[in-house]
Amino acid sequence: MAFLDINGRSVAYRLLGPEALPLVVLAHPLGMTQAVWDDLLPALLPRYRVLTWDLPGHGASQAWPEASGEISPADLAAEALTLADYAGSQRFHFVGTSIGGVVGQQLIAEHAGRLLSATLTNTGAVIGNAELWTTRAGRVREEGLAAMSGEIVPRWFSAQRLKDEPALEAGWRTQMARTDGESYARLCEMLGRTDFCGKLKGPLAQHPNVSVHLLGGSEDVATPPETLQALAGECGGLPLEILEGFAHVPSVEDPQAMAKRLLLWMASDRDDVG
Repeated sequence: MAFLDINGRSVAYRLLGPEALPLVVLAHPLGMTQAVWDDLLPALLPRYRVLTWDLPGHGASQAWPEASGEISPADLAAEALTLADYAGSQRFHFVGTSIGGVVGQQLIAEHAGRLLSATLTNTGAVIGNAELWTTRAGRVREEGLAAMSGEIVPRWFSAQRLKDEPALEAGWRTQMARTDGESYARLCEMLGRTDFCGKLKGPLAQHPNVSVHLLGGSEDVATPPETLQALAGECGGLPLEILEGFAHVPSVEDPQAMAKRLLLWMASDRDDVG
């Protein structure tokens, strides 16, 4: 792990693989860390240079400064672009899950020319509603993430996976409790304000060489299949694949299945390093 100063805040990242390979940037879900991508690395690294990072106040990244006010999707996309610039890549593949998929939508809306492809998983043009996220942000400030982790973390995984691997919930609850509560709360409020409806078709039409792929889980209660279906429509009717029996974080629940799809979806642009 390494650190880069971005606008006066220390951001934790990993940059792995030879510089000559195409870059893929991976963005993790809310309340988790860049460790969600660990089990994909053996499959990706022989063919790609991989960049992961921790969102504000998550993992080893510094908390969002109180004086900086609200966090926006543009702020998070700017972090991704700064890290890609640091890696020396003008164009790159992007993969984002949940709030990471929101970052991907911001990149499509405002920086589609920087993308080789975008894979958006378990996300939506709108996720939940403003009341839900405002309520959660308030509870985080009052109760703390450690107290709330018991109701949030089980939503990330299928019931069968939690049964088969009891330590999974405890491990991610521990990690979530280490997240900066105020940064998490501001990200919740950001999700409550975010709406990409009507903002994606135009950029994708202007950049037809950017391939976009959508993936969800049949047991995902946070971003259920109908939320992904609506996003597919916002992207011009893109195909959508739903993994049966899986929930919100496919890179953890079935890394082999996700890696197989990423290698297939990104393969057509492998020679365009940028």
